[in-house]
Amino acid sequence: MNYLGFRNEEIKPVVNELNKLLSNYHIYYQNLRNFHWNIKGENFFDLHNQFEELYNDARLKIDEIAERILTLRHRPISRFSEYLEVGSVVESEMLEQDREMVLTILENHQILIENLRSVIERAGKVNDEGTIDMAGSFLENLEKKSWMLDAWTARASKSVEV
Repeated sequence: MNYLGFRNEEIKPVVNELNKLLSNYHIYYQNLRNFHWNIKGENFFDLHNQFEELYNDARLKIDEIAERILTLRHRPISRFSEYLEVGSVVESEMLEQDREMVLTILENHQILIENLRSVIERAGKVNDEGTIDMAGSFLENLEKKSWMLDAWTARASKSVEV
């Protein structure tokens, strides 16, 4: 039993899911950097800044996830080849259209949200409240960002509602 009161065999499924989350966040982070560097067109200023805000947030979360794994007395994976192997987020192709970039980010968010819910579920089974709290705050933040990006992609309705 470690200093947090967890036995290695009971906490290992949580750590595995956290390593998957770490992998997904790294790939998501790189997708955001790609879009930040390559955005063009009329939405350049808005999206360039938004992508930077998102990747700065992802960078902080990457560190928090790795530190949580270390807190649980395990090692975070740390090679990009491992991230690509373990993660579900896919490296984005070079995209030209801003809408495609945002839709790709929303797809990444969907994977991250599913992964976060799985982390919470597994942590709940062993009463790992620290991990549940961390993942819950990430989830709330990501859901709100997803709502905002989704609103950006919506086409304005030509009909007027009364």
